[in-house]
Amino acid sequence: MLDRTPEMKIFTGTAHPRLAQDICNYLGVPLCDATVSTFPDGETFVKINENIRGRDVFIVQPTCPPTNQNLMELLIMVDAARRASAARITVVIPFFGYARQDRKDQPRVPITAKLVANLIAAAGVHRVLTMDLHAQQLQGFFDIPVDHLYALPVMMNYLQELGLTDLVVVSPDVGGVKMASAYAQTLGAGLAIVVKRRKSASETEAITVIGEVEGKNVMIVDDLTETAGTLIGAAKILQSYGARNIYAGVSHAVLTDLAVERLKSSEIKELITTDSVPVRADSDARVKVLSVAALLGEGIRRIHDDESVSSLFEIKHPKNP
Repeated sequence: MLDRTPEMKIFTGTAHPRLAQDICNYLGVPLCDATVSTFPDGETFVKINENIRGRDVFIVQPTCPPTNQNLMELLIMVDAARRASAARITVVIPFFGYARQDRKDQPRVPITAKLVANLIAAAGVHRVLTMDLHAQQLQGFFDIPVDHLYALPVMMNYLQELGLTDLVVVSPDVGGVKMASAYAQTLGAGLAIVVKRRKSASETEAITVIGEVEGKNVMIVDDLTETAGTLIGAAKILQSYGARNIYAGVSHAVLTDLAVERLKSSEIKELITTDSVPVRADSDARVKVLSVAALLGEGIRRIHDDESVSSLFEIKHPKNP
């Protein structure tokens, strides 16, 4: 009997071509050829330079800064693939921009995360593969299947290599307790929470620590950092409470100039993150970047082969309440 599984084709936009190439290296397939360029007036042009009729197409594109450019590029690539008669289109979005605009927390504001989900589906996407969404309920914003992976297994391997003893995992705010609890449970470590209040978009103030951190190695975990304000504030108060060595682990490090300067003079010994987005080359040596290419590549392989994705990761992320 003939094998009717469509051929896998992996493309990338300009957001993170290195990650796409690493994924292809893991899978043992070539990165396919597409032209993605910008006209002088700022419009994006896309041309797929090989036959994808009836193929299983994957487009790797985190919607990191410049967010609007990368999002629009993704949508145009999807449209090109759809019009070229791809059998199925899966977008691989390691970092999902606009994820924090997921509710109306003020009068007369949009729910932009839902708008972006609608745009992705309307463009012709059949499936989404993403990692460590800011809020898990964002999966429900899509009317198409979403496979949600977690950086926890990748982080765990490195943390076990560090061999930290007397470790306490710290959530930098109340909203991150579920993620911190998963890390603590997997590592067999203690759990603590920093209570904070936000003073502005780039500045927070830590008020107190719930839990025992004196004389302990601590690991602050979060899904995302941009200005590093939350991490730095948490590190300062943890030090004042007697923490020994302070580490931070975030899935997505979208580092601004302010974040880089803050980290260089902070109490944080090492910031551990992933290559879900390109990490700035001028970040100092305290930033350790772990690859998620194998994690995403395995997710892609399982989607292509119609195997279970959740079964691979279900015991390595927080259980649903």
